[in-house]
Amino acid sequence: MEISVLKVLLKSISSFFNLQCHENRTSELVQMYHQKIKDILKLVKPVLESIADIEVASDESLQKEFAGLSQYVNDLKELIEDSHPLMSKVYFVMQVESLFAKVRAHSLQVFELLKSSPKDLPEELSSTSLEHCLQKIKHMSYEKSSAILSKAIKDQTEGSGPNIDSRSKISEFLNLKLNQELLIEAVALEKLKEIAEQAEKAEDLECIEEMIALVTYMNDCLIEAKQAQTSNPVPIPPDFCCPLSLELMTDPVIVASGQTYERGYIRKWLDLGLTVCPKTMQTLAHTNLIPNYTVKALIANWCELNNIKLPDPGKTVTLTPPKSPESVRATIGSPEKSLISSSGTTHHVQSSSEDSLPENGHELTGSIGQRLDSGAQSSAGGGLTEKLTEGHQRTVSTSSTHSNTSFSQELSHEANEASAVPTAIAYSSDVSGEVAPESQPAPAANTPTTPQFSPRFESRPRNQLWRRPSERYGPRIVSSPSAETRPDLTGVETQVKKLVEELSSTSIDVVKKATGELRLLARHNMDNRIVIANCGGISLLIGLLRSTDEEVQENAVTALLNLSINDNNKSTIANADAIEPLIHVLETGSSEAKENSAATLFSLSVIEDNKIRIGRSGAIRPLVDLLGNGTPRGKKDAATALFNLSIFHENKARIVQAGAVRYLVELMDPAAGMVDKAVAVLSNLATIPEGRAAIGQEGGIPVLVEVVELGSARGKENAAAALLQLCTNSSRFCNMVLQEGAVPPLVALSQSGTPRAKEKAQSLLSYFRTQRHGNGGRG
Repeated sequence: MEISVLKVLLKSISSFFNLQCHENRTSELVQMYHQKIKDILKLVKPVLESIADIEVASDESLQKEFAGLSQYVNDLKELIEDSHPLMSKVYFVMQVESLFAKVRAHSLQVFELLKSSPKDLPEELSSTSLEHCLQKIKHMSYEKSSAILSKAIKDQTEGSGPNIDSRSKISEFLNLKLNQELLIEAVALEKLKEIAEQAEKAEDLECIEEMIALVTYMNDCLIEAKQAQTSNPVPIPPDFCCPLSLELMTDPVIVASGQTYERGYIRKWLDLGLTVCPKTMQTLAHTNLIPNYTVKALIANWCELNNIKLPDPGKTVTLTPPKSPESVRATIGSPEKSLISSSGTTHHVQSSSEDSLPENGHELTGSIGQRLDSGAQSSAGGGLTEKLTEGHQRTVSTSSTHSNTSFSQELSHEANEASAVPTAIAYSSDVSGEVAPESQPAPAANTPTTPQFSPRFESRPRNQLWRRPSERYGPRIVSSPSAETRPDLTGVETQVKKLVEELSSTSIDVVKKATGELRLLARHNMDNRIVIANCGGISLLIGLLRSTDEEVQENAVTALLNLSINDNNKSTIANADAIEPLIHVLETGSSEAKENSAATLFSLSVIEDNKIRIGRSGAIRPLVDLLGNGTPRGKKDAATALFNLSIFHENKARIVQAGAVRYLVELMDPAAGMVDKAVAVLSNLATIPEGRAAIGQEGGIPVLVEVVELGSARGKENAAAALLQLCTNSSRFCNMVLQEGAVPPLVALSQSGTPRAKEKAQSLLSYFRTQRHGNGGRG
């Protein structure tokens, strides 16, 4: 048992070394930290390998260091895997430096313990060589930007605000020099805040709100500096300035939120994959740009009255796109998975409903494909990520928490909102960010509703050029997709209509080409997805799921996966009887087709009614088969789809009967890289008698106890929840859990875990005490 902890650590280090920090999807910031961590681990790994099979490795003090080091290496690997161009840089640096410091401290302690060990060491581990390695690690420097950030956050919290020197250092190091860059950072942090609200993580929420306050202050300072530097003799009215460029608008357009922007700047923003309004932070129902002739005329009149010449509309737009178009697919729609606690430890966001996976996805950015269209690379020549490819950019699975918070539209009286679509429909939003009608089934009583913005942010003064509503997010405005409202899509519509017609061709080569091009178009942006659906492409693509040509089938299922990112398309695809053809692909397709079919089923299952339809259509058994026999990415896609389906109670028994528990227990081997996903599904299945029986029969209890002891924060939460279900419903299982030595790790978890983990551990320990006093459980 002791030596296995060291071997798990060595596997974790090897896995970190195998992590590909691709230049085309990660920033120089991520690559720099990745290299510094590797430098430390390159010194540590040979030493650990040389003692792996000798007596000294069983030393209790070393075992403790090995376990801690393994945990932090895994957390760093996950953090870097999840990085993407539009992540929060402030949040990333705070996490990575905290974890880096822990890895460094544990590594130093390992060398100190080995130096002082009375036991025999291999010849190559002389006191001199160990001291040499120790000194090398001590002198390994890293950018201590988190200290600067912490000081700036403290200054901001105390009311004085960070000074210009601190702001300059932060702007330089994190490349947050432009208004647009600060807005992108704000969007990323707001998404993290939403995750923390949904998971009811009070400590994390406070940390993120403080980061938002800092970025907001930096943005306000930038705007004030910009206004002070203006060369215009007459102040420009704020409503005439683009909230992105801070310049006078020459071609103002309205977006779905009703806000007005300079066309070139908002188009660049949308092309980055950002589907929220920069000014209100609300999700845009569509990405059509409607000319705001009213504001344009007002600006022209104002310029004429003040003898000011309009700037050149063709000037360069300075928004910087990520290095690869695929890498934005996870963007802000895919919530990042882990948050920092006030103590500096890294833990994962977790829904409180049915002990669910702590990942929730918006527009199919989730553990499921953490790649949308992972296969388009074959026809496009580019590499895609898990929501973007596996190991690539991770996508996020949907949490079981469902919020029925309704958002009613509030129409602003600002001039630049005058032409907003006056829709006043209320919507219900589940945690994945998908919009569904309010007629959805009501959530369970214990399901938390999404909190509103805290009062401290409602009252915070905002610069006039970047106002946010007091409500958490504004309504999602639905407008007609007619050609008149999106004149800039005419060329795309013509192209799509031709490709849709070619889907019915009798020539297999023509169909291959058409499906391949539609697949790529659907991958790139929301406009294309809307156009393809409006041109009738969905039903024809569904028909091609039964094609005997492998390439056609792969293209069709991947195109549908990408189309399903759009809220409305989810319902359209399901209502067009796509579920059974998708199951056909899941049973008969190539590896890639099976993966993307599972990912599509996951995407559709975000809608509550579809969970029921998919479960009753026979999809669970082939998903379980993919879980047990698929490729590594296929297994992850299957696990995430099964988790989402297990939220609906009726599906739990089907999942157990299909034999999923055996595979899930096998996947709890750390080498599989799926411990958190597997334990989350088991946690849901443990809520029914059949699930508990299968977990006990398949040997799940020992591995659940091991996860409580050595797993990630997220894994510990779900493992403790599963054990609580097992113990409180069966005295036999309770005895098995006790025999596995669960009490010490549960005591530790009850004291140092996340709030939810503490609650589960404390409940379980309390139950053990009750049993000792003679209250028997059910056998």
